[in-house]
Amino acid sequence: MKKYMIFLVSFVLLFSLTQMLSGILLTATYNPDLSETRNISANLSQEVVFGESSAVPTLILAVLSATIACFIPKILKN
Repeated sequence: MKKYMIFLVSFVLLFSLTQMLSGILLTATYNPDLSETRNISANLSQEVVFGESSAVPTLILAVLSATIACFIPKILKN
């Protein structure tokens, strides 16, 4: 039971950390396209679109976090 709790806690911490780091990286490297701003501003609609997101990066980070979290109880056992 202790091994599963260590896995669960380490998975949650690693997944949260990777999500925060990827968000910081994406925010730091975002460069908006300012050349089209004038053309787009004349045709703005009143409807707000929040964009789309893909589940693939989240699944990749989850698998990576689960893989690392799987080895943490084995490391702590020794």
